Amino acid sequence: MVADALIYHPTVSHYLRFAATTLGRDKVLRTLQYFSRFLAWYLYRTNHPASQIAPFNAIKKQFSLSRKLLRVGKFVENLKAAATASDNKTLDPVIKLLTVGRNLGYAAYLSLDTIAYLDASGIRSTPLTKRAQKEAYKAWFTGLIFGTLTGIYQMYTIRQRSLKIDRKDGESVVESKKLERERAATSLQLVSDLCDLTIPSSALGYANLDDGIVGLAGTASSLIGARGVWKKTA
Repeated sequence: MVADALIYHPTVSHYLRFAATTLGRDKVLRTLQYFSRFLAWYLYRTNHPASQIAPFNAIKKQFSLSRKLLRVGKFVENLKAAATASDNKTLDPVIKLLTVGRNLGYAAYLSLDTIAYLDASGIRSTPLTKRAQKEAYKAWFTGLIFGTLTGIYQMYTIRQRSLKIDRKDGESVVESKKLERERAATSLQLVSDLCDLTIPSSALGYANLDDGIVGLAGTASSLIGARGVWKKTA
C-alpha cells in the first residue's frame, strides 16, 4: 500500500531521528524565526497592511522565546568543551586558544540569555534584564569572532597541507580528497559564523543592518546548521 510505503520509508525514519534531537528542533524553529523576520520586514517595506505582518512578528517573537527555553542550561556543554580543549595536549596551540575563547563566549551568552528568558516569559522580572541581554549579545559576538578566526586559520592550515601533497602518489590522492572534505566543511561553518555575526552586530549597533539582511543571514546560517544535524542523524 502507498500509506505503508510512505510510513516505512527511510526518509521518514531519518526525519524522526532528526526531530527527536533538541538541536534538530531548534534549527527548524530558528529557520522559521529568522525567515519570518525577513518576511515581516519585506511586507512592511512593500506597504502591506499590519494585519498581514502581525502573524510573522508573532512567529518571530514566540519562536525566539521557545528557543531560549531550549537553550537553558546549555552553557554547561560549552564550558565542558572549553575545558576539554584546554586540557588537550596534542591540539594545535592556535586552535586551542580559539576553541577555548569561542566556547567561553558562547557559555557567557547562554548564561546571560537565561536571565532574558526569565523576564520575557514573565517568570521573574528584573531591572538587570536589559543590560543582561546587551551583554549576552556582546558575548555571542565575541564567540562568533573566535569561531570566524578558527575557520580562517583552519583554511590556512588546510592550504599549507595541500601544497605539500604529491599528486602522483596514490596515498596522497586519498589525503587530497580528505583535505577537500575538510575544506568544504570548514568553509560552510565559516559562512555560517559570518551570517550569524550580522545578528549581534545589528543588535549592538556595530553595523547598520536592516531586518531584511539579518533575517536572510539568520535563515542561511539556520539552514546550514539544520543540514549538519540532518547529516549527523543519518
